[in-house]
Amino acid sequence: MLTNAQRDLIKATVPLLESGGEALTTHFYRMMLSEYPEVRPLFNQAHQASGDQPRALANGVLMYARHIDKLEALGPLVRQVVNKHVALQILPEHYPIVGSCLLRAIREVLGEEIATDTVIEAWAVAYQQLADIFIGAEEQLYQDNATAPGGWRGARAFRVARKVVESTEITSFHLAPVDAGALLDYQPGQYIGMRLLLDGEEVRRNYSLSALANGREYRISVKREPGGRVSSHLHDNVQVGDELELFPPAGEFTLNASDKPLALISAGVGITPALAMLDAARHSGRPIHFIHCARNAEVHAFRDWVDAHAAEHPQIRHYVCYSEPCEGDAADATGLLSRDLLAQWLPADRDLDAYFLGPKPFMAQVKRHLQALGVPDEQSRYEFFGPASALDS
Repeated sequence: MLTNAQRDLIKATVPLLESGGEALTTHFYRMMLSEYPEVRPLFNQAHQASGDQPRALANGVLMYARHIDKLEALGPLVRQVVNKHVALQILPEHYPIVGSCLLRAIREVLGEEIATDTVIEAWAVAYQQLADIFIGAEEQLYQDNATAPGGWRGARAFRVARKVVESTEITSFHLAPVDAGALLDYQPGQYIGMRLLLDGEEVRRNYSLSALANGREYRISVKREPGGRVSSHLHDNVQVGDELELFPPAGEFTLNASDKPLALISAGVGITPALAMLDAARHSGRPIHFIHCARNAEVHAFRDWVDAHAAEHPQIRHYVCYSEPCEGDAADATGLLSRDLLAQWLPADRDLDAYFLGPKPFMAQVKRHLQALGVPDEQSRYEFFGPASALDS
């Protein structure tokens, strides 16, 4: 348990983390992934290359140091990380590896004059305290998933029952359990983890579930990313009848029960969790404003499906914005999603629930627009890999 003196040492490192936390965590990841190849599958290398993963860890470490006296303030961050960990099957044996590498990185980046033995000892106790929080919360989720109807623990084999091209970039995979057993329900907005073996190397990815739970199969809708190793494999090599290993559903970006108007705002493949949310909410009677942004009609997936629901349910209003329309494309607006467009398309009463997802620049823009239009921050929800502050910069 942390002593008061150790707690003070942790808080004293906050300025150093604010100025150099990302350099520290970049060094940490480089060291850990080179020395411990067994944990490499747990980390998306594209996020390493972009810097998103080091930034996310730097933010988490900084938040922890800032709130070392009031760990309850970390609740939302802890829940988000726990769900990510469960989707990728992070286990207790992984934590000592992370801890030893993090302590070495602190010493090597900050230097022995700053990262003294006393400071390192304080951080070792603090890290174990945080690890125990995560391990306990993750174990509870693992048990909940294993004991729920249709649930399981670890990997489960699924067969590709159908493969459907939704646009020039997005393909859906309908996945049914090979054992033909019951299937765990999930909440709209959640995702599943997938484990694959590519060229002899294990990789893991998370994919949003793009349809309501039906007890028979899961559907994911995957965008082919430029240079994306896993997405290209799924698009080009995985066929109907092939088997894939899935971990149970997880995720905190879920549709809350409410009678307020609902705004579902997405761009690109960010539409996938919004589809399940729309399907769940369409019978509720609450006004729904479904706003989707894409480059053009060729890459716009699921438009006909959303249009059909809007035609069937008068409370659904569907708006489309194309940034690079092709000749003949039909859209409600062109260019980027502006504040003026959102003001027109959202209800006049801003007491609404907004959910948005898409590329980081799009999300940063939507977050600012919603704030400017008066949508309460606590009613504006999104899922973002990385420090939330990055959307405000």
